[in-house]
Amino acid sequence: MFDLDIRSRKPIYEQLVEKLKELIIHEIFQADQQLPSVRLLAKDLTINPNTIQKAYRELESQGYIYSIPGKGSFVTPQSAASNNEKVKKMKEELVKLISEAMYLGLKKEEILSLITEAEQTVKGGEKND
Repeated sequence: MFDLDIRSRKPIYEQLVEKLKELIIHEIFQADQQLPSVRLLAKDLTINPNTIQKAYRELESQGYIYSIPGKGSFVTPQSAASNNEKVKKMKEELVKLISEAMYLGLKKEEILSLITEAEQTVKGGEKND
């Protein structure tokens, strides 16, 4: 489920945050579904439980999960209000990234191709043939 690269320059907790976000975005973890416990995940991945806890705190601060003391961490259902703010920030970031990509020589067609590729991964690889 998780492929973490211990040799990467990127901290393990950041890798874990990215992987969990990916699983939530692709709806592998459903809204209100409980995430693996810190202890269980630490044991499975053979990493320090504090690293898992740090990743969970980061996901909670970003609004992807919520915690219930004594019960665990759960996937946050996406509400329209929180989505609107996230979408606004995401659009701003995308404009910056696309501008930089075009400055570096990426063509419009290549960018559109990347958008199509991203759309396919979100849809679980469905093809519209």
